[in-house]
Amino acid sequence: MVKFTSEEKLQVALRYTEGNESFGDIAKELGIDRKNIQIWVRQYKYHGEEAFRKRYTNYTVQFKLDVLNFM
Repeated sequence: MVKFTSEEKLQVALRYTEGNESFGDIAKELGIDRKNIQIWVRQYKYHGEEAFRKRYTNYTVQFKLDVLNFM
């Protein structure tokens, strides 16, 4: 299974939305299922570039300990 970076997913979604290539053409070139591309395009249309950005949350050690003590 090939993993794609967020930037690669964005580029694939942009290639499709520009209207020059079909799901099948892009999928064949990349060697992946066209359903993956459909999902990426749908995410891009709904969320824009934010769809592929990783969201990380950093909690302090004290906060984590408070949560564990609460549980």
